[in-house]
Amino acid sequence: RRISTLDEFEKQVDFFVSTAEEYHCHFLLFPELFTAQLFSMMAPDLKTHEAVMKLSEYTEHYVEMFRKMAQRSGIFIIGGSHPVPAEEGLVNAAHLFTPGGDVYTQEKLHITPGERTHWGIKPGKSLKIFDTGLARIAIQICYDVEFPEASRLLTLSGMELMFVPFSTDERKSYMRVRYSAQARAVENMIYVVLAGNVGNLPQVRSFLINYGRAAVLTPSDFAFPMNAIQAEAESNTETVVITDLNLDDLAMQRELGSVTHLRDRRPDLYEIIPKLPIEIVRISR
Repeated sequence: RRISTLDEFEKQVDFFVSTAEEYHCHFLLFPELFTAQLFSMMAPDLKTHEAVMKLSEYTEHYVEMFRKMAQRSGIFIIGGSHPVPAEEGLVNAAHLFTPGGDVYTQEKLHITPGERTHWGIKPGKSLKIFDTGLARIAIQICYDVEFPEASRLLTLSGMELMFVPFSTDERKSYMRVRYSAQARAVENMIYVVLAGNVGNLPQVRSFLINYGRAAVLTPSDFAFPMNAIQAEAESNTETVVITDLNLDDLAMQRELGSVTHLRDRRPDLYEIIPKLPIEIVRISR
């Protein structure tokens, strides 16, 4: 929605954090680039690249806002993603805010043609797993989930739960992310959580329409729901999807499931090897 002040933006974010707090959630995921709402505070005639550069100037405010909310609520918050200045230009970085006040980042690795051309976004360089003590999680931003190699490497390094903040403009774009995320859940026997932008920003040329549907996806076997969907929102509805996940079910199905994808791989025919080591970040609360 259009906003006119940073205070309006902060109140909107606080609503979702307070809702997750009220329902005793451990993790909360926001959408990719949901800070684009701040475009509505800028001159409408700004070129897209200029608007994105100006958006990156709000990084410090964005980080401090979420840091305080994570500490107050005791929730691990994945604050969607936000364009952040880096040595080589701008990166699209997801931020993990912990109850202890720490902040970690996972940069988007695969950049869409639109991001590259119009936003000037550069690709990130590393994969990370965050051992939170509740679950070993990773973050794949939107387009990243459409590349199975990264998710497989993360799974082989211990990931149990993958968060996918996304931003898609119309249904075809959303379905690419959705089907890819469901495949990653099935082939790696992990949980995958999706959250995307909904609504439109009239008169903001840099970020127009959005199509989104939040969901929590599971493997497809007897321990999980029949359609491999643990929870799901209505399409294009602003809400919070809340559910429980059982990590013991993952461990059991990996060993005793109807199919055992991770055990039945064929390393005699193919292998996948990271060029850079995957960083394991151990978080103390």
